[in-house]
Amino acid sequence: MLRLLVTWALTFLALLVTAALLPGFTSTSWWPLAAASAVAGLVGMVVRPVLVHVAAVIGWIAVAVATLIGQAVVMQIAMDIVPGASFDSFWTAVAAAWMTAAFGTLLAWLASAGTDESFAASLLRIKPSEIPDPDVDGVVFVQLDGVAFPVMQWVLQSGTMPTLRRWTDEGSHAVHEWTVQMPCTTPASQQAILHGSADGVPAFRWYDRELGRVLVANRPADASIIESRASTGHGLLADDGVSVSNLFTGDAPKASMTMSRLEVARGSRRTRQVFARFLIRPDGLVRSFSRTIAEMARERFQATRQRRLHVHPRVHRSWTFAGLRAFSNCLLRDLNTAVVSEEMMRGARSIYVDYVDYDEIAHHAGGTRIESLAALGGLDQVLTILEKVAQRAPRNYHLVLLSDHGQSQGEPFALRHGIELSDLCRSLTDSQTTGIEAGIEGWGRVDSVLEDLGRTGTTAMQQAASRRVDKVLKPEGTDSEGAELIVLASGNLGLVYVPVAERLLLEEIEAQWPALVPGLVAHPGVGFVSALSEAGPVVIGRDGRRHLTTGVVEGVDPLLTFGDHAPAMLATATLMERAPELYVNSTFDLDTTEVAAFEPLVGCHGGLGGWQDRGFVLAPPHLLAPSEPIVGGDELHQHLVAILTALGHRTELQRSTL
Repeated sequence: MLRLLVTWALTFLALLVTAALLPGFTSTSWWPLAAASAVAGLVGMVVRPVLVHVAAVIGWIAVAVATLIGQAVVMQIAMDIVPGASFDSFWTAVAAAWMTAAFGTLLAWLASAGTDESFAASLLRIKPSEIPDPDVDGVVFVQLDGVAFPVMQWVLQSGTMPTLRRWTDEGSHAVHEWTVQMPCTTPASQQAILHGSADGVPAFRWYDRELGRVLVANRPADASIIESRASTGHGLLADDGVSVSNLFTGDAPKASMTMSRLEVARGSRRTRQVFARFLIRPDGLVRSFSRTIAEMARERFQATRQRRLHVHPRVHRSWTFAGLRAFSNCLLRDLNTAVVSEEMMRGARSIYVDYVDYDEIAHHAGGTRIESLAALGGLDQVLTILEKVAQRAPRNYHLVLLSDHGQSQGEPFALRHGIELSDLCRSLTDSQTTGIEAGIEGWGRVDSVLEDLGRTGTTAMQQAASRRVDKVLKPEGTDSEGAELIVLASGNLGLVYVPVAERLLLEEIEAQWPALVPGLVAHPGVGFVSALSEAGPVVIGRDGRRHLTTGVVEGVDPLLTFGDHAPAMLATATLMERAPELYVNSTFDLDTTEVAAFEPLVGCHGGLGGWQDRGFVLAPPHLLAPSEPIVGGDELHQHLVAILTALGHRTELQRSTL
């Protein structure tokens, strides 16, 4: 009751401000506005569900129209009922609806000190579905993208994430470290976690010899190809699972905003209902839009502060990044939470969702910087919401948190040494070299939502996002078709490909370009180079080499400072069929733990060195208590499958394999 009174009061105040500012909106006194605020709330309870249902049946155009004018319809009806207040036209009602929602959102934010209580309340009003197996517990896997185990330890110790701290203090959850495979990228980790193996994913983007072009994991068409190669039909989410905002589906029957299968473009009425219910509400789209503007302003202020304080290392933080950060930390976060909440109320057995907030900021600001850690505070509020939704859901849900990789920090290679990796390779070989070293990770997330909102995935905005990716893949002044070498960047891991049908061995590289490998390892920004030789995988450093199969070291071990796990990780990556001719890993400073990204990023992941290969998983102790260290996403996959099996999932899948 108190919440209803507060909502009415805030709506009335917002309507009062709107009436004072908007021409064409008249009232005889403030009493009709107070009455209209109350009536609008009652009318909305009846009209909005009808709009949601009709829009979901018709299609995405109807969802868009309902988003724009749905609240205006509610307000127009309220004004017709209440005497003493009126609009001179319906379009005035549209403007009034948006202004009232904006002012109401601002007042609600001020009244609640920025919490998400209103948003949570709207999600808690979703009606739970009846399910045939309420005795089977569900699992919500929440991926906090890019959060390293030491960072998670710190936020738990400092209380930055109070919900998680409460869980660990009460003993309902325990945190464990897992060692991420190489490459330490979202594509490799998600394929391993969701499908059981990272094989075939040598980086974030790579030259595919079979297709004769560069594959990029966050392009929908490419993600579909990658998943088709890895899927067995028995992925983590195969038993009534839902994939939300991921690269791959894990063989889930349902997927939303997932790169490899954009189900909404095929006409999913249920997903249209989710989006419509979120967007039509006055605290839905307008709330996210206002928070997006505030996030962009916050990013510009923080970028300016870094420059003013001469924070080092740092990179240029453009308006484009400000927009991408605002998108991932506001609209995408809310959409993810709304979709997950809907699926929990539907009773989905398992859900896997990826929140990219921290990872997006850490790439440009640094993984241990204040603004990056602040993003984790916002995600803690999301977990509070999901915890509340779980209490009303038709089945008991367990929340399992994990990261796909960590982040390492340092000044980018090009800024530190004044040369791009591709230019260095060109100077050592006198070859025509195509270099693709600009970052495009954030645009893929925009692309997934735009395609998911489009009927066929060919909207103008989606095409514009794809053109930005194409521009990176085909830089001006380069011709990859005639290139002798293709140099790609994936954090502090560089990939050097010879675009021919069969992978060349180290001996063939040394014969054709004798100065390439010696020149690379002699460069002060390169830690080591690995390649496949006639004798097996080998890693080469400035003062020695290590044969990864036998462990024989000649001279100084190039992997001496990279950890005991490095040889096995690097051997697996180098032996991968789609691996490049040369893996190039940047230097790693053991004292500062800094690496040097081959992309223009402060925080990065992809190779070896620092915290990038230190992931975490936080789960109820009775469901996850590993007796041995978890090494690689494939082992983590087995543990997560074991959780589902222990809860009674995957029984039909097990029978199908017998």
